Amino acid sequence: MTQIPRLDGPSAAPASGGPARSLVILLHGYGSNGADLIDLAPYWAAALPDTLFLAPDAPQPCDGVPYGRQWWPLTSLTPAARAAGVRVSAPALQAYIDAQLATHGLSEDKVALVGFSQGTMMALHVGPRRARSLAGIIGFSGMLADPAELAAEVVTRPPVLLVHGDRDEVLPVEALHQAESGLRALDFDVASHISPGLGHSIDEPGLQLGARFLIQRFA
Repeated sequence: MTQIPRLDGPSAAPASGGPARSLVILLHGYGSNGADLIDLAPYWAAALPDTLFLAPDAPQPCDGVPYGRQWWPLTSLTPAARAAGVRVSAPALQAYIDAQLATHGLSEDKVALVGFSQGTMMALHVGPRRARSLAGIIGFSGMLADPAELAAEVVTRPPVLLVHGDRDEVLPVEALHQAESGLRALDFDVASHISPGLGHSIDEPGLQLGARFLIQRFA
């Protein structure tokens, strides 16, 4: 029996100093790590003072990238490889969400997933397959890795916010349009924003939209 890797990574405690009343789980991109995305916490802490921010490292080391991690290797960029790859670390992420819910005594409606790039693919794969709906999913600069499989396997439909730059050189903005179309076809509530002139990154307007989305979802 294959053992499920245990995820861990940096965190940022609630700005209020009190117990966590909601969780934002930040999922980094290929070749990065949790220390990168935990830097989003200060942008949202004031708006979400009772939120604990968690940024687990992906379970696999990334070859050729010191301190880099990956949710799955990018040995092939075909649609079939993406659809298979996104499943590689899904059990570990599901177990991590379960563990955090138990640790903090919270329910799924107080948990949001925020992904960047490969982390967005993970969030859009794992979130809709949970038995109880998460508060929401934010996907920066990502895509829907497994549209056909999701159509067959969707269980819950958390609200989704997709944000992408129109100059993204890694995942062209068409990935947002495809994800939005695919999710809407499955009756997801989807909002989207395209940032003019932005490459494969996150900008201030995207952070502001993300804050408003999370405030609404945790209300």
